[in-house]
Amino acid sequence: MARTLYERYPDFPEGKLAKLRSHIVSRASCAVVAQELALGDWLLETGANAGSRDELERLAINRNVLAALLEAALAALFLEHGFEPIEVAIVEAFEDRIEYALTDHVDYKTELQEALARRGMHVSYVIVDVSGPAHERFFTCAAMVDGQEMGRGSGAAKKTAEQSAAKEVLEKLEA
Repeated sequence: MARTLYERYPDFPEGKLAKLRSHIVSRASCAVVAQELALGDWLLETGANAGSRDELERLAINRNVLAALLEAALAALFLEHGFEPIEVAIVEAFEDRIEYALTDHVDYKTELQEALARRGMHVSYVIVDVSGPAHERFFTCAAMVDGQEMGRGSGAAKKTAEQSAAKEVLEKLEA
């Protein structure tokens, strides 16, 4: 992915390329690609003897499991065929994620950190609540600006909750 981005966008600064690559190959993006490739369905079909049907169905839609399945499949393809024969197919599989990262993805945490740095302020994030069973956690996070809570966010991952909290603080700063 790094090579593809570098070749497609040679004028982008390396920091922007690094952020794009990081988002494109993130756990969330890998889970989306795994869904598009129907890896959850594959797990249901091939894992029939691995456990209860309910457990398999839960695993087949779990974001972390889907991302891990994709990573394992790509690693197996790499080990079997090498890099060059699989490179184009991998880039094609992630093409929508590349477009999303270029047009829609906003890193609210970085934006907030930069906006606060210009004001001589600092942000930190604190998880204030965790609910749900171990395999389906839901996090609530507070964005603390110079020790004062200025935003809250929630989501199925800590990073999602932090992004949501950062977005709320940015909206307050812009108001």
